[in-house]
Order: sequence, then C-alpha cells, then structure tokens
Amino acid sequence: MASEEPILQTDLERYLPLLARGKVREIYTLDDSKLLFVATDRISAYDCIMKNGVPQKGSLLTKLSARWFEFLKSEIPALHTHFIELSIPDTLKQSVPERLVHQLQDRTMQVRRLKVFPIEAIVRGYVTGSAWKEYTEEGTIHGITVSGPGGRRLQESEKLEKPIYTPSTKAEPGSKDENIHPDQAAEIVGQPYAEQIEKLSLEIYIKASTYALSRGIIIADTKFEFGLDETSDQVVLVDEVLTPDSSRVWPADTYQAGRAQESLDKQYLRGKFSASLDVR
Repeated sequence: MASEEPILQTDLERYLPLLARGKVREIYTLDDSKLLFVATDRISAYDCIMKNGVPQKGSLLTKLSARWFEFLKSEIPALHTHFIELSIPDTLKQSVPERLVHQLQDRTMQVRRLKVFPIEAIVRGYVTGSAWKEYTEEGTIHGITVSGPGGRRLQESEKLEKPIYTPSTKAEPGSKDENIHPDQAAEIVGQPYAEQIEKLSLEIYIKASTYALSRGIIIADTKFEFGLDETSDQVVLVDEVLTPDSSRVWPADTYQAGRAQESLDKQYLRGKFSASLDVR
C-alpha cells in the first residue's frame, strides 16, 4: 500500500481569493467578515520551509486548535476567539472538485476576519530554547531578571516560579522575529491593548498547562496571536493555539530539570538547524 503524500499547497485560487500564504497555513477570503484557514502539511523551522512535509500534519494541527478554542472558551467565558467552525463551507463543497474536498477535509477552519496585532504573545513556564540561551549569557529572559527558589540560578528546563510573558515582534516572511521586553510590546500596539494581551496570554497558558499536565503533558512554552475586533474594540485570540507547531511540549513522565527534554513537538527539527544557524 502506497504511503499518503503530504499536501504542500492547496489549489483554491480559482474558487476563492488567496489572502496570504504563510509557512504552514493558506488563508482565503470567504467574505468581508470571514476567512478560510487551511493548514497544509508543510514543516518549517527558524522561518525556513522544508521541501518535504508530514502527511496529515495540517489535519492534526487544525483539530488540536479547534479543541483548544472550545476548551478555552468553556474555561474563560470572557475570552473571544476567531474560531467559527471546523468545516468546509457548503458553497465551496459544491463548486470544487471532489479531490479538493478530500484534501480540505479536517484541515479547514472558518474564522472571523480581524485586524491582527503585529506581535507574538509568548508565555514561558520553563526556561528552555532561546530563553535558556539568553539566561546563560545575561541572567535574563527577554530582559526580565529571573531566578530559582531562594535566588539561586535556574537549571536548563527548570520550571519558573510563575509563568512569564515574553513577547516578540511579528516579522514579515523571510525575516526573523525579535524577542522584546513587554514594555516594547506596549510601544508597538499601545498600552491598553498590550495589557489585555499579556493578561489573556498568561490566563490561557495557566488554564491550558494545568489541563495538559493532568494528562501527562508539559507545555513548556507557547505562542499566541491576537487580533482586534474593530467594531467592538475587543481583543480576540486568533491563528493556531497550543499546537506542537506553536508550543514546546514534553512528556511529564520523563521530565527532569538540568538537561534538554524529550519533545513531542518540532524541537527535533529545530535541533538539526541549531548548529548551522547559531540559534536555539
């Protein structure tokens, strides 16, 4: 039996306007208020897109995001998200070939069309990755001074006393995101929105990481994105959420501070690039 081929690009431009093509997702316009998010099977690391892909990766990312959107809404009733439904619009089903309907199945999400804030809202519960690199060199994480219990130095992969909000810039394709201090995020998006984004990011991380840990999974850190509903001035959770592409995820039963961890995300791929690109 032949293995399934990964879907590296969708072919919907004949049927819908293509708004953007990201590293993994392709975004199409449905109407003035709605978009169609389609997750391909592309894989990327450090803003580099691989020539190959992982079959059904896009489907998994989409289902995980949908599940988390539903969970978070139930846990944080005041939270607004862009998620509408996990489905292909009926009008699109009727107009595209059957092969495209099959390709789109389970990897397609209808979402609200919003103005996206130009920052990435990163929350870290453990010191690892680029945060560990900065900490070993400067004793800070995104310019924030942190330490272990009693003021001692942290070990690699150690749990922080409380999660910290460490935003980054949201670079254009081909450019690299830059880690910034929360004060700089306020300069980019404005103080009132920056405060809401920070508060929501920490609340979401705490709810999600607690839930995941009860099921044997550590969410070491994760990235959120937010948009603005300009009609209501509401800050809205957008894009993917708490997937292995946007989070560092570890099995709890093998966790041990003081070393790099076994990962359930794309850290293996990042590791292949670290030496040559001088990044972590």
